[in-house]
Amino acid sequence: METAVVVAVISGIVAVTTPGFAFYLTKAKERDADRQKRKFEQYQEFLAATGGIVGTDATPQGQRRFAAARNTLSLMASVRVIRALHEYQDEIRVSNPHKSDERHDALFSKLVWEIRKDLRIRGTPRRAEDFSVGLWCSGTGPLT
Repeated sequence: METAVVVAVISGIVAVTTPGFAFYLTKAKERDADRQKRKFEQYQEFLAATGGIVGTDATPQGQRRFAAARNTLSLMASVRVIRALHEYQDEIRVSNPHKSDERHDALFSKLVWEIRKDLRIRGTPRRAEDFSVGLWCSGTGPLT
């Protein structure tokens, strides 16, 4: 085959496949961005629902909201987030006779750190030990 024919065939193949490949990559990026947005919204709901189980703000409705948000995380959370969530739940479980405020705070911080890592949030420290957050109660509920 002549060089000109080979070049024409290769050029034709490239001209036909390049737009398809570009379309595929664009769609893949769009799907990834959409998945990240949905993941962020579910994590946001979970953290908001956590406020319904804290101190004097804890209510039966808050417990239900927390349970629903927690269960939804199983659909899209990373394995590391789910493990951190299980550790945190083991600590806050009503049946845990060895609850510790320090352990609670450390496990909650680790959970939020794993969520931030899963969402690829800039500024998240490299190590969980370098990250600390806490839960706040509004203080507007009845004192117990």
